[in-house]
Amino acid sequence: MRSGPCSRTSLPGEAAPVAKAPLLINFVQSLLAVLLGNAAYFLLMPSLPPAARHRPFQYDLGLVVDFWFCVVAFGLMKTAQFWRHRRR
Repeated sequence: MRSGPCSRTSLPGEAAPVAKAPLLINFVQSLLAVLLGNAAYFLLMPSLPPAARHRPFQYDLGLVVDFWFCVVAFGLMKTAQFWRHRRR
């Protein structure tokens, strides 16, 4: 019983629309992980070996190290969230 292609009702066997709150929370967590990871990387960059320092507009090991900082920040946030919900 759909009235058009953008109808919000779903038929049996169809996936329900994605809830916006968890999507927004995941986006904010991801954004925070990128900001915190980059902040940590750029604060520690002077003490990193020269090969691990990112040079702008190049694909290098520094870019991989920077990405790793962001992944670690995201993992720490998700782990903290898991432990906080586990206590309840």
